[in-house]
Amino acid sequence: MVMTKNTTTKPEGSVSEQTRYFISSLPLNVKEIARIIREHWMVESAHWHLDVTFREDTNRTLDRMAAFNLNILRKLVLNFLKIMDLTEFKGPISLKTKRFITSCNPTKYLQQLLTL
Repeated sequence: MVMTKNTTTKPEGSVSEQTRYFISSLPLNVKEIARIIREHWMVESAHWHLDVTFREDTNRTLDRMAAFNLNILRKLVLNFLKIMDLTEFKGPISLKTKRFITSCNPTKYLQQLLTL
């Protein structure tokens, strides 16, 4: 059994703490287990963003190569959205909203996209 305590500090200053438990057959090596858990949650975070921003779970592309290519394009666009600078809007903007804003006027953001 592995137990982790995760502390998250939000931009407005609120702090939340979660305790998570994992079952593992790995040998007891705290640093290695912590690294594996962090890697797992980084992958889950990416999948969550792909599903929320692009509704990837509802995609029903049957052709394997087309599905693979769409997945690569979604990941590329997701990274673009993460680093795009939309400072004309106040406050933080979700990736889904950034996607909508840039799709409404792509020529306005094309130069910024090409320089990333």
